[in-house]
Amino acid sequence: MQVVLNFVSLPRTVSYSSMFNLQGASRHRFRRVLSSSVSVIPTSTKALALSLSRAESTVSRPRRPERPSPSKPSNHDLPSTIRRNTSVVEHVLTTTDKLVNWARQSSLWPLSFGLACCAIEMMHLSMPRYDQDRLGIIFRASPRQADVMVVAGTVTNKISPAVRLCYDQMPDPKWVISMGSCANGGGYYHYSYSVLRGVDRIIPVDIYVPGCPPTAEALMYGIFQLQKKMKRTKVTRMWYRK
Repeated sequence: MQVVLNFVSLPRTVSYSSMFNLQGASRHRFRRVLSSSVSVIPTSTKALALSLSRAESTVSRPRRPERPSPSKPSNHDLPSTIRRNTSVVEHVLTTTDKLVNWARQSSLWPLSFGLACCAIEMMHLSMPRYDQDRLGIIFRASPRQADVMVVAGTVTNKISPAVRLCYDQMPDPKWVISMGSCANGGGYYHYSYSVLRGVDRIIPVDIYVPGCPPTAEALMYGIFQLQKKMKRTKVTRMWYRK
């Protein structure tokens, strides 16, 4: 038998024994059940609140372990290659990286590797309507003078060794922009026997520009994203920490 009593709604002058008008054996049976289930019954709402507050104060609640903030990780938990500056030398190298990255992202020299119709939009970017020269972007004919390779078009199995050779001849640091659906994953010729399903199978790709073919604005937006990535490059700091 379970007895539920609403102590809060009781008035202060009314006791719990006067709530029930029981006769004979029923009254004795109720007292026996009530005494076995409830040890101490307060006679007022104020006493009940006081007893509850004391009971809560005696209960020990386990404390949750403090978790480190994901936005501010501890410096000791980070790898040695990406920790914060701890010396004057690293501070100087950080400033050098910022200066060098600013110079690199302001003077991109891409290697024009046009393979299909996407190359027409790549040429469109160099025309007076968009004028990529104002951004410091100048196409180079030699891979030894370029730092960015724009792979525009379908990459076949026969041209793959030439793409890899040109990439290996580029000086470090170097970046790759995959332009168009065919260069990204094969595109319309994905299931062809002679087409490579993505240029990222032979060289690492930094920026993917989707479209068939993508517009010149899309290629320019991809170049802007590459400039943001170049801004976060840590060449001299990585060399010093190794």
